[in-house]
Amino acid sequence: MANQSNHKISLFRRFRNSQLFWPLVALVIILAFDGIYAPGFFELGIVDGHLYGNLIDVVNNGAPLILVAIGMTMVIATNGVDLSVGAVIAISAAMGAVLINPAFGNELISNEILTQNISKTPLPLIVLANLAAGTICGLWNGFLVSRGKIQPMVATLILMVGGRGLAQLITNGQIMTIYYTPYYVFGNGYLLGIPVSVYIVVAVLLIAVLLVRKTSIGLFVESVGVNAKSAFYSGISEKNIKLMAYTFCSFCAAIAGLILSSYVHSADANNLGLDYELDAILSVVIGGTLMAGGRFSLVASVIGALVIRTFTITMYTVGVPANALMAAKAVLVLLVILLYSEQSRKLLNKLSENKKRKQKINEA
Repeated sequence: MANQSNHKISLFRRFRNSQLFWPLVALVIILAFDGIYAPGFFELGIVDGHLYGNLIDVVNNGAPLILVAIGMTMVIATNGVDLSVGAVIAISAAMGAVLINPAFGNELISNEILTQNISKTPLPLIVLANLAAGTICGLWNGFLVSRGKIQPMVATLILMVGGRGLAQLITNGQIMTIYYTPYYVFGNGYLLGIPVSVYIVVAVLLIAVLLVRKTSIGLFVESVGVNAKSAFYSGISEKNIKLMAYTFCSFCAAIAGLILSSYVHSADANNLGLDYELDAILSVVIGGTLMAGGRFSLVASVIGALVIRTFTITMYTVGVPANALMAAKAVLVLLVILLYSEQSRKLLNKLSENKKRKQKINEA
């Protein structure tokens, strides 16, 4: 019995020290509050063969943020940051909307053309162009950081500022409404009752996890994040790893732009993806990845993104107005910082040691 008890304590301590512990604790606390404050929060139903409910909304509406958080994790793990993901979302969505529209130039806003439910470009090419636009943005950021030796915050700030202007140029300064129904499947479609966006997130996450945990890519990323010079002298190409990280981050943002524009049936260069860079960084921080780079967990970042999305829905449920949401998120950030502080870890270790000491006394 004593050995089993010690084994359970050891497993709990190992789990507590993992990057998944605190994100899961935060998610459970928020969900528990929702269950108490709004008993119907966990209700699920089926309408026209589709699952619906708050939990489905959390995952479906959180899909774009989860994707951006996955990409942002790779960048932060290399001791970098990408402030341009919101602009990349706008650029990729604008590219898709323009290719759907069967006219260009001044005819871009013609209602007669827009309402015909036809597309100038086949859907596979639209998706390809959408992803290519985001990937090129990532290559630009990665080139500035890895080859230009520009600080990541400054390098990505360039595209953050200019990216929405570029999206405006693509859409001719208009909010592009999308009437092409096959395009709606990415943000509004369902497969076996589950939103298509969930399948997209799962596919990207699985591919990313396999690449970073079943190949040497993950080790290279962590090595560059911990000490780029040591990684270089160990034979790791710091430049290529950073280029890969920023490219992958923008690729994920491009997929998020595809889902968001499909969900809202439009491409708004000014508002689509707004503040996503802040939420993505917060998701990664909640997931336990240090801003200084190094060890990271993609799954923990996904849970962090779910925490952000669940927290947002909870605030709306409580009645917090949209213009006060950022203040509520600031409180969440403060709590996260306190939980990850050294003092909190010491307190938990002390409580665990006291519990173990009491068990030994009782066994004696």
